[in-house]
Amino acid sequence: MAIFEINGVALDVPDHILNDKIAAKMASGGYEALEAAGVQARVRKGNRVMEFGAGVGYIASLAATITGGENVVTVEANPDMIPVIRGNLDRNGFQMATLIHGAVTGLDDAEPTIAFERKKSFWSAKLAGMDSNPDAVVDVPMLQLHPLLAEHRPHVVIMDIEGAEAHLFERKWPRHVRSVMMELHPKQYPDAVIKKIVDCMSASGLTYDPGPSRGRILGFRRVRDGD
Repeated sequence: MAIFEINGVALDVPDHILNDKIAAKMASGGYEALEAAGVQARVRKGNRVMEFGAGVGYIASLAATITGGENVVTVEANPDMIPVIRGNLDRNGFQMATLIHGAVTGLDDAEPTIAFERKKSFWSAKLAGMDSNPDAVVDVPMLQLHPLLAEHRPHVVIMDIEGAEAHLFERKWPRHVRSVMMELHPKQYPDAVIKKIVDCMSASGLTYDPGPSRGRILGFRRVRDGD
């Protein structure tokens, strides 16, 4: 195990999921730096936060330092990461944070499970495709986006799900969502998908937010009268 501290969040990371690049980023404080800056800029005390793609639990823990663990729900598809995430949330005092195992889809007629490809590098694990290693593929729970949003009613949604974001913008998002921050993965889908994301957010009353938008991080915020 290697223990790191970033922005006051302690992260205990098993050696078998680390490589030199990620270890160096964690040691320097640069791990998920853009996402962290977005959380610090947009999450406020009392906000309900939902995260898709929990990684090692850093971003969820950082959000919980602002709004409290009881207001954070984080979702992770990779079964190998569930004990790591839970351990890091608990280590930082966020036992009340909710951790859900599953892959999020925008399909209303979703199947109970979906194929997911585990990888040694945890940050590159993703939904299985034609080129996936069959020995690394497992079935994980499939979770429907809009029932999740309706149940937990987040104000802020954060996502880094290795291209699966392409499937979450088929219809309008609910009005209780005030801010969305996501990492795009343009190598995994055509440019038309990014247009679909922007159009869906616009139709949902959420406009481009330059504050957290950096590199592949794209932010949106709800515009109210008087803003």
